[in-house]
Amino acid sequence: MTVLDTHVRPTTFVLAGGCFWCLDAVYRITRGVQAVESVYTGGHTSDPDYHSVCTGTTGHAEAVVVTFDADVVSENTILDIFFTGHDPTTLNRQGHDVGTQYRSAMFPADQGQEDLFRAAIDRAQQLFDDPVVTTVEPLGTLYPAESYHQDFYAKQPFNGYCQLVINPKLSKVRQRYAKFLTLK
Repeated sequence: MTVLDTHVRPTTFVLAGGCFWCLDAVYRITRGVQAVESVYTGGHTSDPDYHSVCTGTTGHAEAVVVTFDADVVSENTILDIFFTGHDPTTLNRQGHDVGTQYRSAMFPADQGQEDLFRAAIDRAQQLFDDPVVTTVEPLGTLYPAESYHQDFYAKQPFNGYCQLVINPKLSKVRQRYAKFLTLK
């Protein structure tokens, strides 16, 4: 007979903050995170792929689905890490990545998540001089990104994008949230 751990409180958030490779890398080193999947969501077309999303005509954002144990890492910590792992004050861009697919957005599954997300935006605004432009959008269909996008940083740590874009974001998260991160 298997004894189930009844203390695990899995929670799932869908978050977009620029290229999904960055948030994927950040959340994969966060204690209590059980799974991270790169997806496309928030658009108006069915079955998008990377090339169609990159045209900016599908309405989809590059996002991550983060599933975590809220008894190990709180919902607020996951959300605060989100606002550290990207710049939520730039509309439809992160660095050189430009377009609505790189928008800062949160996709709540229910009213409770929407309330958490809006409170996180308010907390984040206190840290930035410029307005936080993160949107809270309806949770639509999630389309998994192609397999080569999943855990991209771990597969290609010496890729130029990883070195120049992801590493500085990981460094910033490590500085502020070291006690919530694994040693990877």
